[in-house]
Amino acid sequence: MRIRYFSFLSLAIAAGFLVVVSQAFTAFDIANLALGVGIGMLVVALGAAARFHRHVPSLLSGVAAAAISAWMIVASQVFALGTVQNLTFAEALGILGVSLAALTAHELTTERVVHSLAPHRMAATEYDAMPAERQPNGLREPVAG
Repeated sequence: MRIRYFSFLSLAIAAGFLVVVSQAFTAFDIANLALGVGIGMLVVALGAAARFHRHVPSLLSGVAAAAISAWMIVASQVFALGTVQNLTFAEALGILGVSLAALTAHELTTERVVHSLAPHRMAATEYDAMPAERQPNGLREPVAG
């Protein structure tokens, strides 16, 4: 479970970095960084999609991030530098949104497991109605009289 979390967290951080880069750096640097970071994000997204193909939200998020990353790689080499700046900004926001959705899906899955394992206190009537062989020893607090 941790590797899924860190995969999408790394995609979100890289996308956030590209959002800042697309507004702060020169167009030539943006195109080069979009190519390099896009390749890295493509590898991570495809790895996450392949590794967690049985978990549908992770699969869809990985495939979506991979598609956007692949388009970022192509766009950084094909279009004019001014266009690359705007496309990199939009693509980075798209990958950031997909990554945050995947992180949310991961947390919801984790919370569901944690809450299903959470112990709860039995009411005295439930405890007394339970057969003696099933009553846990030492879990019932003494009643203050």
